[in-house]
Amino acid sequence: QVRLVESGGGLVQAGGSLRLSCAAFGSIFKLNTMAWYRQAPGKQREFVALITSAGTTNYVDSVKGRFTISRDNAGNTVYLQMNSLKPEDTADYLCNIYSTNYWGQGTQVTVSS
Repeated sequence: QVRLVESGGGLVQAGGSLRLSCAAFGSIFKLNTMAWYRQAPGKQREFVALITSAGTTNYVDSVKGRFTISRDNAGNTVYLQMNSLKPEDTADYLCNIYSTNYWGQGTQVTVSS
């Protein structure tokens, strides 16, 4: 059974940093493209970043230069380093095996102004 477990969310002031983690269980992690999405209250779920098995990355324009996605295949974990956070980054952040219906439960990020 595939399971994704996110952690690392919290409350931070604008300009601060957070590092999110997503641990993957029960999947061939190193072969999968992994992604982060976010969903703010009243808004649609939004793609944030992805990383392929080869380490190629892609980001939504609004986070380029501020967020970095990385992965540890040995530890079956994907990370999202978020710097220079803005109030508009406030959302529930979810981990996903890209192009599948496997999602984590989400971790809340709140950025105060």
